[in-house]
Order: sequence, then C-alpha cells, then structure tokens
Amino acid sequence: MTELSSEILRDWQVRKMKEQKTRFIAFLQSRLPELRVEEGGLPRCRNLVLGDPESADVVFTAHYDTCARLPFPNFITPKNLLIYLAYQLLIILPFFALGGLAAFVLIRMGVYEPAAIMLGWLAAFAAILYVFLLGPANPHTVNDNTSGVLMLCELIGTLNPEELSRCAFVFFDHEETGLFGSSFFASKHKKAMKKRLLINFDCVSDGDDLLIVQSGRARRRAGEALAAAFCDSADKRAVITGPLGAFYPSDQVNFPCGVGVAAMQRKPLLGLYMSRIHTARDTVCDERNFAFLAAGVRRLLERYRPENIDEQAGSTV
Repeated sequence: MTELSSEILRDWQVRKMKEQKTRFIAFLQSRLPELRVEEGGLPRCRNLVLGDPESADVVFTAHYDTCARLPFPNFITPKNLLIYLAYQLLIILPFFALGGLAAFVLIRMGVYEPAAIMLGWLAAFAAILYVFLLGPANPHTVNDNTSGVLMLCELIGTLNPEELSRCAFVFFDHEETGLFGSSFFASKHKKAMKKRLLINFDCVSDGDDLLIVQSGRARRRAGEALAAAFCDSADKRAVITGPLGAFYPSDQVNFPCGVGVAAMQRKPLLGLYMSRIHTARDTVCDERNFAFLAAGVRRLLERYRPENIDEQAGSTV
C-alpha cells in the first residue's frame, strides 16, 4: 500500500462525528492539496473531490463517513434478497417488541391507550435511531469503509499522469445515514453524471470474491470493458452482474451509470455474503484486493473510451 493508505489505516479509522470528519478532511488535504470540499444538501454534506467530474471519463467514489458500533453485523446477501430482508427484519423486531412492552406498561399505569401505543412506537423508533445512527463510533472500520477510502488513495497514488487525467475521485459524506452525500453530488452534477461511468468502492477488503454490480446503462456503455478488465486472477474472482442479478445498497444506486464494487465471502448454501461490518470484528484488510482492483482499473482505462461508445449496441465502436 502507499504511505498515505498505510497512515489512514493506522490512524484514521474513525470518521463519524462532524469534528472527526473535519480533522480527517484537513489531514487528507494536507496530503492531497488539490482536494476540494463540495458542501451542501440536507443533512449538510461535505463531499471531497479530486479532479473534474464534469469532464472525466470515469468517476471513482467511496464514502468516507463511518458507522456506529453495533452488537450485531450488517449482514448482506446480495444475490439472495429474501435472506437479506429477513435478517433486517430479525434485527428490527426486538426494538418494536420493547416498544410494545413500554406501551403495555404505560397502559397498566393508566395512560390513555392510543397515547401509550404512540409513546411505545416513539420509544422503539428512538432506540433504533440511537443504536444504528447515533451510538458510539465503531473504532474498527477496515472494511466499511476505510477500504473504499484506501482504494481511492491507491489509485490516486499509483495511476500514471495520463490515466489520472481521465479520472475524477469523490469521497462521499453521509452514506451511513442514508446515501445523502452521493445524492447531493448527483443533483449538483446531474447533467454530467447522466452518462458518465461511476465506479463506487464500498467494503472491498474482506473476501476473495469481488462483486461488481452494474446499472442497466453502465452495462450497455461499459459492460464489455468491465468484463475484460476485471478478469479472474489465480486467487481472486470477479462476479459481474447486472442490476437484476444482485442487490448492493450503496452510493452507486444514485447514478444512472453507476457500478458498485464490494468484496464478498462465499459458502455453498448461502452463496455470496458480507459479514463483520459495523462491529468490532471489522478488522480484515486483504491487500491483494487493492492490487486486484487497481490492475483492473488500469485495464478498464485502456479499453473504455466513452467517445466511441454506441450505447444502443452496448459495445465499443
């Protein structure tokens, strides 16, 4: 890894609160003087931009904000939506059970029944909000999403000048609270991003399978180039799919030509899955993933020339 990546991994894994983000932004700008802040949106976002997204052939992105520490992992099965939804429901149910218990206690205390039910629901919602968003920062964020930040830094530090001239890099704010940073960026650069290829790195350091999810437009414009660029290596495997083949909830969904990249583990019955993120176990940093993805990006830049794209045919002319 580059010196910048090593320093971030060692000293800057917590970037949740406003003050923590401010210090990280100052640090990153001290290492990357051309990095600028685009501020706006609701909640107030501070996206960090290097290069010109209005003219770049490819925009590479990752969110830099980090999550609260949870007692259970955010478990994702991108090719099995039913399991993913069932798990989300499973971890939410106890909060509403507690809300129901609170309502029952209030009713027994003589509180008017509709008011007690309302207060119970509000208590459940407040508990969910605190645990998932407002709780103490997770001190271990190697995969989610320090790995995405490192991937951008690796590309910035290792691509040659000609390659860099064709790229822009964006570090999104407020992904963990609802993809707000990327939503603000998409609205600010709406015209430019209509057909511009965007590749988002989110959780890329823990797993031997690299899942690459393309929007329909991304597949039409760059599907062949992506497939050729991210070919299998001896110990890594690229799983490339269209929008109906997998579900991965990250910032790329806000862009018409978005591609999401994430590292996955695999089990025979479960298939591809991601675990450990949002917990103290998020400590795995497989540097081979960065090398695999950086090599793929170089091959992509060799093959992908948007001025030669026939989108109707879905191929390079």
